[in-house]
Formats: sequence, structure tokens, C-alpha cells
Amino acid sequence: MKPEITIRPLTTLAEFEQCIQLQKDVWGDSDRELVPQHIFVVVAKTGGQLFGAYEGEQLVGYLLGMVGLRKGKGYIHSHMAGVLPAYQNCGIGRKLKLAQREDALARGIALIEWTFDPLRLRNAYFNLVRLGAVVRNYLPDVYGLVSSQLDGGRPTDRLLAEWWIGSPRVITILDGQPYVPAGNCERIFVPADQQTIEVQTNVRQQFQQLLAQGYAATSVELKDGGMEYLLESPQYFSI
Repeated sequence: MKPEITIRPLTTLAEFEQCIQLQKDVWGDSDRELVPQHIFVVVAKTGGQLFGAYEGEQLVGYLLGMVGLRKGKGYIHSHMAGVLPAYQNCGIGRKLKLAQREDALARGIALIEWTFDPLRLRNAYFNLVRLGAVVRNYLPDVYGLVSSQLDGGRPTDRLLAEWWIGSPRVITILDGQPYVPAGNCERIFVPADQQTIEVQTNVRQQFQQLLAQGYAATSVELKDGGMEYLLESPQYFSI
């Protein structure tokens, strides 16, 4: 049975302390890499986004987003979103992202961005298939060497997800209608059981080559032993 979860804004120092502990439980970050309390305070006071997912009074997930400005237009950079391991696969991450989207739309913001590891297959499926984000940028070793157990000592390569939250693509997907890519799209296979630097390097080279030609990753397909990113040329997709 799924837990009863409430999503609400985070505003107090005590709630921020809960977020810091959740960081440790989800990512295993060292103290050097933890987002500290004063950053939560600044985000809350400067128009950022802080949402918590609660079961009763227990924080089981949270989301932190910062306001950005590019070419005179505001957007949200979604810096962190995590759910306790015992509560994953219960739809909590989606609830947090939908709360983030609703808040951004109410403020007239059209774009939310975040980064994710290309080798993390569950995240890729969630971002592109469940939410409708697209990818047009590959960022090699963007955070440098980190202690997080999720990176396994590899360079911190990331894909940049663009979530155009009011677009027909996103609205259609969130309404439950799956996106169907063009039949002639390019594909990049990522194995599920080989999260090595060699695999990462191969994936990086393929992404950089295709993205430089104007392709965008618009979906993923699960395959035996892994997953394929589907990339479409500009003439076949819209954000």
C-alpha cells in the first residue's frame, strides 16, 4: 500500500535540517559536498523553490530549485530532488515535480532545468518518458570528483534536462498519452550492469557527436540488458 504523502513548501530552519539529513541518507555525500543550511535560507528568501514530501511529520523527500536568468528570461534550475530509499517507486518524485511545475507556471516561468547522470537509467526514463523533458546538452565532468556513492568514482558527466512545462508535449505526456518518436531516430545504448568509465566515455562520445548535429534526446526505450536513448533531428521534434 502506498504511503499517504503530503507535499508542502519548506520554510523553517528545522525543516532545512531535515533536508540535510536526507541528503546523507539518499546520496551518501560527505560533509564537504552537503548543501548547507544557509543555502536553504537564501533559496527560500530569493524566490527559489523548496518542497518537502511528508508522511505525517517525517520528511521522506524534498526538492530544491534556484531561480536563474538567461537571455533576459527567468527559469528554474532544479538543483536537488531526492526520496528516501524506502519510499522510492511510490510516485513521490513525480508529486514533487508536479508541485514544482504548478508553482513555476503560477509565476509565469516556462522552463525548469536539471542535470542527471546519463548512466542512471531509472532517472532517464522518469525525466524523458514520465515528465516529457528533452536533452540538448551534454556536460562532461560538470561537478568534478565527488564522494557520492552513486557516481562510483567516475567523472560527473551529466545530461541537461529541459522541461518546457507549458508545452503541448509536456501537457500531453502528463495527461497520460505517451510520446511516440520518429521512426528514423538515432539510438544510444546504455547497459544496466556496466557503470564503468569505459562505458561512460563511449556514451559521452556518441551524445556529443549527435547533439552537435542538432539532435535531441526525446525518449528512452527499455531493452534486454539496458536502455536506449532515442534522439531525433530538429525537423522531427518540438520542445
